[in-house]
Amino acid sequence: MPPTGDQPSDRPEDDELAELRRRVAQLETTNAPPAREHHRLRTTGAVLLIVIASVLSLLAVLSVWARDELTDTNRFVATMAPLAHDPRVQAAVSDRVTTAVVQQINVPALVNQLSQAAAQNGVPPAAANLIKGLSGPIGSGLTSLVGGAVDKIVTSDAFATIWANAIRAAHSSMEKALTGEGGGTVQLTNNEVTIDLGPVIDQVKAQLVNSGFALAANIPTVHTQFTVFASPEIGKIRTYFRLLQLLGNWLPLIAVLVAAGGVYLASNRRRALIGAALGVAAAMLLLGVVLTVFRSYFLDQLPADASPSAAGAVFDALVHFLRQAVRSVGVLAVLVALGAFFLGPSRVATTVRTAGSTGIGGVRSVAESVGFRAGPVEPFVRRHKHWIGIAILLIASAIFVTVDHPTGTVVFWFAVAVLGAFAIREFLAPGPGLAQLEGGSGAGSGSGSGTSDA
Repeated sequence: MPPTGDQPSDRPEDDELAELRRRVAQLETTNAPPAREHHRLRTTGAVLLIVIASVLSLLAVLSVWARDELTDTNRFVATMAPLAHDPRVQAAVSDRVTTAVVQQINVPALVNQLSQAAAQNGVPPAAANLIKGLSGPIGSGLTSLVGGAVDKIVTSDAFATIWANAIRAAHSSMEKALTGEGGGTVQLTNNEVTIDLGPVIDQVKAQLVNSGFALAANIPTVHTQFTVFASPEIGKIRTYFRLLQLLGNWLPLIAVLVAAGGVYLASNRRRALIGAALGVAAAMLLLGVVLTVFRSYFLDQLPADASPSAAGAVFDALVHFLRQAVRSVGVLAVLVALGAFFLGPSRVATTVRTAGSTGIGGVRSVAESVGFRAGPVEPFVRRHKHWIGIAILLIASAIFVTVDHPTGTVVFWFAVAVLGAFAIREFLAPGPGLAQLEGGSGAGSGSGSGTSDA
């Protein structure tokens, strides 16, 4: 009959078991709440750091782009020089230059000169007076003549060279404009960033004179402006640019360190790494959407005489490398998240890893059938498989950070190279195959090796 209440048991092992249960219950009662509280605090802190890192990653991409555009002349020229071949920009520049040149020609005075010249050459007075009434047609003819000369220049390779040289020379002035100083070819006045088209007009004057229109030589020096950006908020934008420029060198590192802190603090670091990577990917998606929305806002802020199509081309050129960086960081973040997931213990990840190991093992068997022998390399790789995986990732990371402005395509092929390195490691020391996993004996080891073989 089993003991009841405090009645001692006839079997000592029952007493010991009851005592152990009592102690376990006491320990759970004493330590469980603090342990749960500690776990909750770690999780909250990790989530907070990961969210902060995601926001910082967005600002880091912006700051690096702003820093590059302001401080790297070659990159700025690579951004803006292709606009010389954009038909929308060519049309806008041609209209602006044609208008500026025609405004400098005194059509009434020119008509009077023609009338007087006709009278002096014996033309009847009625005919000479008739010439005075042709101001409109003569003005239209002059506009057509000037416009033809402008179009030839603007669509020529010579204009592309002039444009590129002007952009290069203006880079320092653009930096001043975006930092609020102004001056030079690129200026900041009345909340507008403008480019002086005076050098292009000089080329037009020379072209008109060479074409036989000698009066063009009397056109004074003209400094008409081509608006790049106009907004009543440009003062604030200027401030943001200065701030982002200052942080451009540090924000990427800060974002990485904050994300690493969040992953380290988390109880499940692999899941935290996935969350951090997906957070960065979401930040890049948000930034891409903001750029699309801001483009419409940018065009809405243009002055009435500006060309929306040309301004759109300028905006697209200016943010080209920013969009490229958004895609690159987004692709990298997604690849990191996928890598962390497939290194996990889930059934899907384990099956994919083991199937890959089976395929590589089959290649190894074929190689051995034709005489391949790994020799002492195999036991070495098998013994240090985990650390070799870590070394591959560290070396790949060190090489990747030296790549200057990697594109999404570069990131993808870099990931392929890393997978190739892991495939070589697996070829030298194949893991358990799919047959072992399906048989049950290798399921646990497959999962274990997947989580340990980084």
